[in-house]
Amino acid sequence: MLIGQSWLLNWTRLSPFFDCQPEIWKVIYTTNAIESMNISLRKLTKNRGSFPSDVALLKLFCLALMNISQKWIMPIRDWKAALTRFATQFEERIP
Repeated sequence: MLIGQSWLLNWTRLSPFFDCQPEIWKVIYTTNAIESMNISLRKLTKNRGSFPSDVALLKLFCLALMNISQKWIMPIRDWKAALTRFATQFEERIP
């Protein structure tokens, strides 16, 4: 089955996921810690042409990960609004 056909057949199940306010999309996106970490590390290496050694790159990543991990202990902005929206929209899934 092609992806397009699968989307069409399951559209009624998929469409509620796209019916969110932009603030909620931001919360959903920022809660993905792995993606957030990858983006942060990518930003570090994007503008640098090369590194003098593998050790230099590892040191940069280690320091960056120490700084990035501070974001994970901070509360997520607008989480209460997103959780309220999820609870009303998906009440059968959230206890």
